[in-house]
Amino acid sequence: MPDTPRQPSVLFVCVHNAGRSQMAAAFLTHLAGDRIQVRSAGSAPADTLNPAVVEALAEVGIDISAEVPKVLTVDAVQASDVVITMGCGDTCPVFPGKHYVDWQLPDPAGQDVAAVRPIRDEIERRVRALIAEIAPERGR
Repeated sequence: MPDTPRQPSVLFVCVHNAGRSQMAAAFLTHLAGDRIQVRSAGSAPADTLNPAVVEALAEVGIDISAEVPKVLTVDAVQASDVVITMGCGDTCPVFPGKHYVDWQLPDPAGQDVAAVRPIRDEIERRVRALIAEIAPERGR
């Protein structure tokens, strides 16, 4: 029997876990399905998601209205193969053997949905590239 490749895991981290990291996690879950384990967290999580982010994702058929910001834990970092940071700077723990990528993206905090759309679209583009890199579909 051929070996089944292990499911890669990705952690998206930003400060509040209310915008960028939530969008990235939602796109990765939506586009990759069960091929990739997805987590998101914030170094100082907000109380609620950014409503403009929720609306911008709803426009493309992704509902994150039930999500809540989660606190970044050492366990979440240790359990992830790829850690993608988005503006959390030195507050993100770094562990040897993990692949870290920093996505420089505008912060959607305080922005209206029109300002969030280009951030959403750039996140989707980057997530599609990430999927192609770490979990390409077999047989293509």
